[in-house]
Amino acid sequence: MPEPRSPMASFAQSVHNIIDGPVTWFRETIVEPNQKKQAWYHQRFQRVPTIDQCYTDDAVCRLKPTSSSADCTLYEAPDHMKKCKPILEQYEKAAENWFINANGDLGGYANAKSAYMKQKHRLIWERRHGPVGSGMKSEEASASPAAEE
Repeated sequence: MPEPRSPMASFAQSVHNIIDGPVTWFRETIVEPNQKKQAWYHQRFQRVPTIDQCYTDDAVCRLKPTSSSADCTLYEAPDHMKKCKPILEQYEKAAENWFINANGDLGGYANAKSAYMKQKHRLIWERRHGPVGSGMKSEEASASPAAEE
């Protein structure tokens, strides 16, 4: 290490050695020998969280699942229908469930009461007519179990 040229530079160098010396010693003698050495290609990254694992005020977390669903068609365009079929089926089922389970046609001014009423009406419909989307039961089919008893 060259000698400092002025008393101020000498003082600055001694302050640097006082602060940096213990830190450098600790890193070189304790931290680095105890670290796991692994190749860069074995590094494991944390998975992108799903939308239900995000906090409500975490905009970046909510953006990642939304954009990752679009990745499939962007990067696998020639055969995306084959490779993305499970993702597309899962999305369509989720969209159907979202629409059926009190969120689909509530509009922008929905509140908890209107969502609850829609769910109640759906449950009554399913009790009388079967699952939503399966068509209505005929009067004979709904009356036949009572007639057999």
